[in-house]
Amino acid sequence: MSDFAYPLHEECGVFGIYTNKTSDVAAQTYVSLYALQHRGQESCGIVVNDDGVFSYHKDVGLVNQVFDKETLERLGKGNIAIGHVRYSTTGNCNASNAQPLVVRHIKGPMAIAHNGNLTNARELREQYENKGMIFHSTNDTEVISYAITEERLRAPSIQAALEKAMYRIKGAYSLLVMSPTKLIAARDPDGFRPLCLGKIDDGYVVASETCAFDSIGAEYIRDLKPGEMIVIDKNGVNSITTHCGKKGTICVFEYVYFARPDSVIEGSSVHMARLRAGKYLWREHPVDADIVIGVPDSGLDAALGFSQESGIPYGIGFIKNRYIGRTFIQPSQTERTNSVKIKLNAISSTVKGKRVVMIDDSIVRGTTSGRIVKLLRDAGAKEVHVRISSPAFIAPCYFGTDIDSKENLIACKMTNEEICEYIGADSLGYLSVESVKKLAGNSKCDFCVGCFTEKYPIEVPKDMPKDKFESKISEKK
Repeated sequence: MSDFAYPLHEECGVFGIYTNKTSDVAAQTYVSLYALQHRGQESCGIVVNDDGVFSYHKDVGLVNQVFDKETLERLGKGNIAIGHVRYSTTGNCNASNAQPLVVRHIKGPMAIAHNGNLTNARELREQYENKGMIFHSTNDTEVISYAITEERLRAPSIQAALEKAMYRIKGAYSLLVMSPTKLIAARDPDGFRPLCLGKIDDGYVVASETCAFDSIGAEYIRDLKPGEMIVIDKNGVNSITTHCGKKGTICVFEYVYFARPDSVIEGSSVHMARLRAGKYLWREHPVDADIVIGVPDSGLDAALGFSQESGIPYGIGFIKNRYIGRTFIQPSQTERTNSVKIKLNAISSTVKGKRVVMIDDSIVRGTTSGRIVKLLRDAGAKEVHVRISSPAFIAPCYFGTDIDSKENLIACKMTNEEICEYIGADSLGYLSVESVKKLAGNSKCDFCVGCFTEKYPIEVPKDMPKDKFESKISEKK
């Protein structure tokens, strides 16, 4: 469901590489961003560092739309590079908000890529604007850049400046910072967003997910600890743990939906986590049925787990059109209504005349779920029982997921029975909060489930709309 009419967007993805010799780091970053494309489809960018000289390219679009052979060649070779794929949780989708952000400073150039969402971005932005600083974008990353550069005027090194800045920036952030000689990675003290370290033959890599390492043959070493900063330079990897100490509360939706199934996050396989979700769903919401199917893509693993636990056969119930991007233009109401049919089609031979269990990752507004259920009905399904591999959304997310208002959440307006009737299902069951916390079997951290409980691990702002710096004059209070 989340891939269609009202998607849950996957925040952003970051990748960085440090090598001990000049090489084609742009190409390696490009391939790795491909692996992280699922985390953001609005814009992307790459910055290459060749002996302190930064070359960069970024724009709106998918990785293969923004970069071609000629563009990569123009970036040239170097020994350090960072890359970013973006979905806008703060700031609209336009070229000015594309990352990485490149800053020219008296202490030297700096490039920043960021995954997450600051909870005090508005407060910090107002402080910097009152000091005369000028902003060219509306994303949180530029706020972070000012926090670092302000400290850099007094600090002896870029890592010392970032260490100081981390006392000021609040919320969720997995950061990559590139200086003329160093690649620095940092994770917020609560560890909301993933960030991991890997090894290649002649250096190191850092990425949002381990699947990026697999794409270039890098070896996964470990996840960064909540609050940890690592500095990679000619001397190797140095860990700074000034802000460490908390157990960490990673977003549990990384395991439900955001991350790729072949990634390992906090020591736990995402694929195995989704299998567990399906197994827990069967235990909590059993049903007599003939076949189990999953909604592509994040519902497939959970459907397999449901099938394994229940003994109900697993089947392929949908074909997804992978040639329609998430920026697909729907100019008329008719086309908007038919968007699900364009992207997804039911396989009649799988579901006709059968009692079907349909597994999906979430329900936001319910309109898309209703259309998908109708696809199965039209394909001849006798019954459709919907099972959701996460709890119901009842609250906004302030840490990088595009859930910004209760007004968009059907679970805030209807009971489960009413939602079931609204989407046209024969039954509906959500995974419990208790079970969703147990999906990552090997993880030693806690999990943020604020969007399911309205109880957050840290203080959140009372009012923080998605496009908080881009409202019209008439909309400002």
